[in-house]
Amino acid sequence: MDKYREPVITDCEEILGRFHATESVRFEQFLAIWKDMDFSSIFHGNPEPKERRDFARLVLSVVSPYLFSPYTFQIRVGGLYLLYGLFNTQLCTPREKIRIALKDWQDVMQLQQDAVNAQHYDVVYILKKLLSDKALHFTAMPTPLFFRMKKEDGRGRKFCEEFFDPPSRTQDLITTDMIEELANVHDHYENLKKAVFTEPDPNLNLVQQNPVPKIKCALLTQSNWQKNHAEFEQEDAGEGPSNQECSRRAQLLASIKSKSYGQVMEASKSRRHRQAQLVSAADADHTQKTSPKNNKIQSLKKRTQIRLKIQENKSVGLTNATRLWCLSAVKEESAAGKKKTFNWNAKKESDAM
Repeated sequence: MDKYREPVITDCEEILGRFHATESVRFEQFLAIWKDMDFSSIFHGNPEPKERRDFARLVLSVVSPYLFSPYTFQIRVGGLYLLYGLFNTQLCTPREKIRIALKDWQDVMQLQQDAVNAQHYDVVYILKKLLSDKALHFTAMPTPLFFRMKKEDGRGRKFCEEFFDPPSRTQDLITTDMIEELANVHDHYENLKKAVFTEPDPNLNLVQQNPVPKIKCALLTQSNWQKNHAEFEQEDAGEGPSNQECSRRAQLLASIKSKSYGQVMEASKSRRHRQAQLVSAADADHTQKTSPKNNKIQSLKKRTQIRLKIQENKSVGLTNATRLWCLSAVKEESAAGKKKTFNWNAKKESDAM
């Protein structure tokens, strides 16, 4: 019977999805969808009595989780209507009952209380009718357990996210009972301060005054923000970006890119010999395309020859650039190099005179 599980889940999600689209919890709306889909013919495929009972048990076990949280109130009501219709249209006798675990019964009672508070009396009537027909079978576990049963028997399924309530951790954490308890504790704390001190002391005001109304206001603000945020996400998901917005975005990116290529930072004084030059986007693309990425690596011999040629050219340029300066000091040194000899004859002539 496991081969029928996925088709049954698909059919149940379809009827519940159509009921969810009506945005109503009236039984007449669900009955119109039931008749339009001819959902009662789901039991007409198995002629054997044994297979009929197994298939009825399978269908009821697939639909029963829609009756509990965390599904929305409308989906839970739709699951209740669907269980009522399937229980009354099954072909096996006696009828197969709906398994409900004791731990899940509190959710059913909370659903009934919410329906009474909202004056949805057709929901209350359907639930009372199931109880009077003894259609509910209270058990310890939602599914039957067998000896040496495998842990993964292929019954895991993917839940439809549209049927779930948006998660609200704050509301789950801060309940009405907790708020009432907090109010009682705060009142007891204030009474103790008054009993101990006759005159009010500002140094003892360690706790904010009236914390319960402030917490309620914060919860209301957070829930409103969550609803608005969910609606905004749905609008964004429904309305994709148009072609005009895409073209505007492309133009904006192109303008930003052109500005970034056009701007040149002023170089510092120590780097004035490395002035940056403006390069357009087309030139940059051209240089990138003509970059020698695919050139082969030259051999070591060829690289050394090129390096030696460059060094020779540099040495020749240096020799041509240098000049010999003919200074006057050089001539004087050359003239001074010839020493004058002492003339003894001239001295003798002066002595004789």
